[in-house]
Amino acid sequence: MKHKKDVSLSHQLLNNMAESLEKFALNKKIVKQGMIHKVGLIGCGEVGQEVARMVAQSGIEVVFIELDEQRVVEAERLIQMQLDDVINHWGLTQSDKRIILSRIKGTTDYNLIRSCDLIIETISSDNPMNDRIELFRRIENFVNSEIPICSGVSTLMITDIAAGMKHPERALALNFLASPSSVRIVEVVCGLYTDQHSHELVCRFAKMIGKEPITVNESPGNISTRLIVTLINEACNTLVEGVSSVENIDKIMKLGFGLQHGPFELADRIGLDKILRLMDHIYAEFGLTKFKASPLIRRLVRAHHLGKRTGKGFYVYDQNGQKTGVNVLSTQIINH
Repeated sequence: MKHKKDVSLSHQLLNNMAESLEKFALNKKIVKQGMIHKVGLIGCGEVGQEVARMVAQSGIEVVFIELDEQRVVEAERLIQMQLDDVINHWGLTQSDKRIILSRIKGTTDYNLIRSCDLIIETISSDNPMNDRIELFRRIENFVNSEIPICSGVSTLMITDIAAGMKHPERALALNFLASPSSVRIVEVVCGLYTDQHSHELVCRFAKMIGKEPITVNESPGNISTRLIVTLINEACNTLVEGVSSVENIDKIMKLGFGLQHGPFELADRIGLDKILRLMDHIYAEFGLTKFKASPLIRRLVRAHHLGKRTGKGFYVYDQNGQKTGVNVLSTQIINH
């Protein structure tokens, strides 16, 4: 009898030890309420690709939705190219690249966002408001009512989008600024309906990907876009008046005020077509002259001189994206 009791006691101790060890198992998935494990991106263009790469590099899974399989394949190809460029500059290893890519999945099937903890819409700002409202309504059919849905567009009012939703309290805007991976902050924009739960979760997500969330009450252009487009626009006016050259204006703003990029350099990095769209949206909202895009910006956009992306903007760039001089078209006198 004693032997049987000892055996029974030993089994019980082993079972207790197994239960204790299971708590520390490396393959056991730890799920905490309010944590973000998977993010859904709707649209994976230039900004979406950078956001997908940045989020996956932070250890979070990403599912991005595109219109067709061809766009899915193209987005995946461009993300790989971006990672290769980082590797070439000693920022990552091939092993890092494989891990990051393993966390990114592209698809046309909205059902795959059902398990996401956060949705970010990163479609082109060219899309009209009605299309964006319909998109948010569609997203709501695939995620539960507590999942925040964010828009990446800075010049539209998130309340206008939220008004057409079943659960408007979970709508926010998330503005990553130009070059999302290299900027340390992100604007978290609350609309009239946004609740505390959605705001806190999005701020927590921003910190998880290494960004400092700056809370902003909605306004066309928020803070960053309103201030930067007026700086670029005034630099254009100064140039057209013949006060100084493209290079000197940039140099004064960089050396005199500690800016990383001068206004013309920054415009080329953002893209002059995007600058023009942003200014048109803000001007339509406020009707103020300071937000009316300079004729110089419109001239360059018409010529498809859009900045670094096309090799010509205010400056001319080589195949490696290095400046080789000033674009002659940006220095010619404009007849008003």
